[in-house]
Amino acid sequence: MSIFDGQRLDNSTFKLDIERMRRGWYSDKYFTNIAYMLTELSRRGYTYRGEHHNLPAHLQAQGLPVGDLEVEMQWFTRRPGNTLVVGVDKSLTMLRHCSGYFEGERFVNTADSLSVWAVHDGTVVSSDGEPLHVRPVMRVRGRYRDFAILETATLGILTRASRVATNVYETLSAARGKPVLFFPARFDVHEVQAADGYAYNIAVQRINMDYASTLGPFVSTDAQGDWWGGAGGGTVAHAAIAAFLGDTAEAMLAFAETLPLSIPRIALVDFNNDCVGDSLMVCRSMFERYRKLMDAGHSDEAARYLLYGVRLDTSGSLRDASVPPLGEASLDLGVNPRLVFTVRQALDGAWESWNLPVEWRERAQEYCRSVRIVVSGGFGPEKIRRFEKLRVPVDIYAVGSALFDNHGSTVTDYTADVVRIKVGEEWVDMAKVGRRPLDNPDLERVW
Repeated sequence: MSIFDGQRLDNSTFKLDIERMRRGWYSDKYFTNIAYMLTELSRRGYTYRGEHHNLPAHLQAQGLPVGDLEVEMQWFTRRPGNTLVVGVDKSLTMLRHCSGYFEGERFVNTADSLSVWAVHDGTVVSSDGEPLHVRPVMRVRGRYRDFAILETATLGILTRASRVATNVYETLSAARGKPVLFFPARFDVHEVQAADGYAYNIAVQRINMDYASTLGPFVSTDAQGDWWGGAGGGTVAHAAIAAFLGDTAEAMLAFAETLPLSIPRIALVDFNNDCVGDSLMVCRSMFERYRKLMDAGHSDEAARYLLYGVRLDTSGSLRDASVPPLGEASLDLGVNPRLVFTVRQALDGAWESWNLPVEWRERAQEYCRSVRIVVSGGFGPEKIRRFEKLRVPVDIYAVGSALFDNHGSTVTDYTADVVRIKVGEEWVDMAKVGRRPLDNPDLERVW
């Protein structure tokens, strides 16, 4: 699956559309055109007859069978700085099942005639943006016409998955060891969820390896966990509170009563634009139900009403009722540091106003102070770093569209180049200007 276990995923996981991929359905047309041309030239027995080649003087160009030319191709990204590589296993699976050619309607698979090297998913490569200094993540040697049409699809999965993984990694780094919930599913088509969730999980494992942490993955859909055996988790949506007439506390009591204990009780408290007021109401309502069941000796049932956290999701166009205007108006909008500090303070002291017997006061204090604060809405690495610098008492960040960011320093586009050709028994450099054969010590022979 990755560098973390030394295993590689195969098509039992990816379930490729093999038949259409073999026919170039997912390929840029210029790749299918060149594959067709080379195949046809091979059938006709064509050999090179030009005069302006780039071969060294000691090699004979005339008579070279262009249609069956063997090449060396390398895949790499030029994202500035570090890139967390993901998408290699799926690329290899494409090569394994879709390299070859058609004889009529019969596909002849020639994957075993290729020599393939690749890094593992989870590897980190660095770049200064100069293509002459890159670290390839895959290298293939073989007859070019057999795998030419796979360039589009292999670059696509490497680009997408590596970008998501690297964005997640940088977000986790900004969060300084705090969990980051993976919430971007609503910002793209559903077909990408499995690959995106896998990329997120690789980033979590990499951050744990690099920083000796023990973070777990938190995805929002089952599809996001498909490739690695995870499952989606979630709490309460604004629509659920609307169904309870805007009564957040009643919605949470119903949620706690009906949903399995494995689902954390996290209340969404911005529906009425009063995060403090709704947090206090939810906390008190849940605690009263918890206390009543504990006093009755029903500890298992009482566990349903342990409030795990509250989530602040105030719109960036609104100022929460508990945040009085101060200074620049834009600083008061959305989920801002003052709002989080205010909610934390209110929760920590909530128990003091409750009418409690002596034996319950300490337990009530612990109940309130154990409620975590989850924030969402417009969070990415920059905003998280700002919150962490100010020591804002956030326990968990929920991040969405920022994990798909693809501009400036987050552009993770991959490309692939032919850099050598085989003439006789000799491999000869044959890259376009500005490219050259490169190495990566993390490349290992796959087959």
